[in-house]
Amino acid sequence: MKPQLLILAIACLVPPALPRAAAAQEERKPVSQCQAIAQAIPRASFASFSGETPIVPAVSEGDDVKLTFLGHSTFEIETPGGIVIATDFNGWYRPVVTPDVVTMNRAHSTHYTLSPDPAIKHVLHGWSDVPGEKADIDLVVGDAYVRNVTTDIRGGYGGAQQDGNSIFIFESAGLCIGHLGHLHYELTDAHYTEIGRLDIVMVPVDGGLTMGADSMSRIIKRLRSSLILPMHRRGPPVERFVSMFGKDFDISYAPDDTITVSMRSLPKKPLIYVMKGAQ
Repeated sequence: MKPQLLILAIACLVPPALPRAAAAQEERKPVSQCQAIAQAIPRASFASFSGETPIVPAVSEGDDVKLTFLGHSTFEIETPGGIVIATDFNGWYRPVVTPDVVTMNRAHSTHYTLSPDPAIKHVLHGWSDVPGEKADIDLVVGDAYVRNVTTDIRGGYGGAQQDGNSIFIFESAGLCIGHLGHLHYELTDAHYTEIGRLDIVMVPVDGGLTMGADSMSRIIKRLRSSLILPMHRRGPPVERFVSMFGKDFDISYAPDDTITVSMRSLPKKPLIYVMKGAQ
C-alpha cells in the first residue's frame, strides 16, 4: 500500500479528539453530594456567570444559605455566591430581585406559570410535555446544583399520571435542600435512593390536596432531615401534621419568614420549623 493511502486508512480508524472545552466539561461534571448511592455521574448542563465552567463546591462550614418562605409552596433560596432560586414558582409570590432559577414542580395553576419574567435565565419544569418521557434536570448555576426526582400524581378519574411531579433538590455550600412539590403518593425505595440525603426539606402539609398527614409524616420520618419547613398549608391546620411527631422531633414557630442555615448551624435534632408567610 502506498504511504499516502496507509496514513489515510489509519486516520479513519482514530476517532477525532473532543474539542478542548467539551473535554474539560466532561471531566468537570458534578457528582451529587446528597445521593445515598451514586450509580452514575449525573449529566449536567453548566451555566456560569463568570465565563468559567463551575464545579459544585465541597462542604464549606462557613457558608450560609438563606431561605425565605414567600407563600403557598414558594421559597426563595439564596446561596453564598448570590444565586437566587425560587421554588414552585407560579408568578404570584416573587423574590424582591429577579431569580436566576425558578422551578415548577407540576403543571397546576397554583404551581407554575406560562409567562415567567423573560429576565429569568433558567425556568425548570418538573414534568415533560412529551408523552412517555419524564423531566430530567441536572443544572449547575454558580455555586448551586439543581436536580430532580420525578413522582407520579393523581390524574383524571383517580388514575395515576406518571412522572407528573418533581421533587427538586438544591445543593449548595455542602447543604442538601429538597422541595417535595405536589406529592400525591408515598415514596418508593427507588425514590429514596435517588433523593439521597436531605438536610433541609420543604414539605406540603395541607392534609389532603397532596397527601394525608399520616402518610406525609412517614416520609419525613424516613428522610430524617435536620430542618423540616412546612408549606402548602391550606386545608387542615399545621397542627394536624405536627401532631404526628413525637419526642424525636423538636417543633418551633418562627417569628418571621426567613432563616439562615449552614452545615455548622443545622439542628442536631430534627426540627419542624413553621415559618411565617402566606398559606
